Amino acid sequence: MTVQADTLHGAAARAALDVPGVQGLQPGLGYRLAAAARGVQSAHASTAPPEAGIRADHIADPPGWQVEVRCIIDEERRALDTARDVRERVRTAVTAQLAREGTPEPVAVLVTITRTEPTRAGTESTNSPRPPTT
Repeated sequence: MTVQADTLHGAAARAALDVPGVQGLQPGLGYRLAAAARGVQSAHASTAPPEAGIRADHIADPPGWQVEVRCIIDEERRALDTARDVRERVRTAVTAQLAREGTPEPVAVLVTITRTEPTRAGTESTNSPRPPTT
């Protein structure tokens, strides 16, 4: 099951990073603590592999997979729309990966927006912009 979880991490990370407005994936606490213990200078999202922002756990009752995605998004994009897009794309990618491996099971996806950052130079907004505040 470990090999399967590793392939699910990769599939989920690629799917999340393909969503317009996602600038990166935030490593989880476990990754950051392990990096600190190894003496790695920086355990930030910019130096961590994208898979560090994904957690995939197989659950027994009811059977299936729970996938957590921690996203850093563009501040010019609506967080709700981006989170919905990430959830759908990750669920589709992980379901497809499970089917390829011959073990189709239900997939639940939890998306957490950990922070927003200014738009990167050279990128255009394709998601709906935030509505003006009144």
